Amino acid sequence: MTSRPHLLLVEDEPSIRAPLAAFLHKNGYRVSEAKDAAEARTLLPAHAIDLVILDIMMPGEDGLSLARFIRANGDLPIIMLTAMTEDTDKIVGLEMGADDYLAKPFNPRELLARIRAILRRSAQGGRSGAEASPGTKYLFEGFAFDIESRQLTGPDGEAIPLTTGEYDLLKVLVTRPGRVLSRDQLLDLTRGREAHAFDRAVDNTVSRLRKKIEDDPKTPRLIQTVHGAGYTFACTPERV
Repeated sequence: MTSRPHLLLVEDEPSIRAPLAAFLHKNGYRVSEAKDAAEARTLLPAHAIDLVILDIMMPGEDGLSLARFIRANGDLPIIMLTAMTEDTDKIVGLEMGADDYLAKPFNPRELLARIRAILRRSAQGGRSGAEASPGTKYLFEGFAFDIESRQLTGPDGEAIPLTTGEYDLLKVLVTRPGRVLSRDQLLDLTRGREAHAFDRAVDNTVSRLRKKIEDDPKTPRLIQTVHGAGYTFACTPERV
């Protein structure tokens, strides 16, 4: 199954947000929609976002403030949308860390071309994102998980081999302790794709990982199932 880039569209005006999301989806992108900065802040850590399309003028926290937050936490590409046309406004947006700037009204095809260009440049340097480098080492229940070396060490000091899928899943869980993550979110965060009917990839990986870190995999304490919602990592790792 091919992975489609995942965009976050932050726009308070439904008459702009809905048709633009539909257009981008039709052209091969997954799109999450946020009506304001608060909703965007919730969606960013819950998905593997590849690029943010961000309106500057929004009620509450504005787009410039949200762009500053995104840039402070990584190098996730940002395209700013605004009705403002003054050069000074454009400069401020770019200084806040935006990769590009498009004034309203705009041709959706021009936005599409800019998205493709930015994602091509981003791909050349590897995947970026608000949580691309969550930390170095996490300690939990006697285990030591080193993200950079991709090594998990058990309470007995012995290395525990992890498959790529198990490593990706454990990385997502330990960096988001206590958060309930759906299967769709876990697939997006670990594999960059959407779940499909009868997709058991997440459940199978959880089962294998439980056998490696749980005292009793049939009664798990660390990776807990939240029925009807997904999974949660039920302890708080120490980041060192």
